[in-house]
Amino acid sequence: IDDWNTKIVIVREQGLQGTYQGLRATVLKQGSNQAIRFFVMTSLRNWYRGDNPNKPMNPLITGVFGAIAGAASVFGNTPLDVIKTRMQGLEAHKYRNSLGRGLQILRNEGLKAFHKGTIHKGRICLDVAIVFIIYDEVVKLLNKVWKTN
Repeated sequence: IDDWNTKIVIVREQGLQGTYQGLRATVLKQGSNQAIRFFVMTSLRNWYRGDNPNKPMNPLITGVFGAIAGAASVFGNTPLDVIKTRMQGLEAHKYRNSLGRGLQILRNEGLKAFHKGTIHKGRICLDVAIVFIIYDEVVKLLNKVWKTN
């Protein structure tokens, strides 16, 4: 309910344009989030497979690597997520851009503020692990159904 009330207040006070506050921060956060996950996952796969790119990956290993990739994305992205979240609140109109908001957080609250909620996002590790396992298993299944050479 609070979330809807916030949205209603933003639209009432700032118009529809107010609903786009933090858009750049959201795009940055989501883009870097996926970049971190896929970079870490690909690096771990390459390390595991070594000289044999066709070495099979056990779903358990895929899950562990996915969890590590998820953790890396959480730690790497929480600062941007904090800025994004603050840019989308009722006070967002007071800030010209995400950089200004980030500098204000740094000045007023210190570096620790950029990692608020990091531990609570631990579930993301499991989410990412499951997604990578499902993806790999679906690809294996599809490769059996449609042989490609």
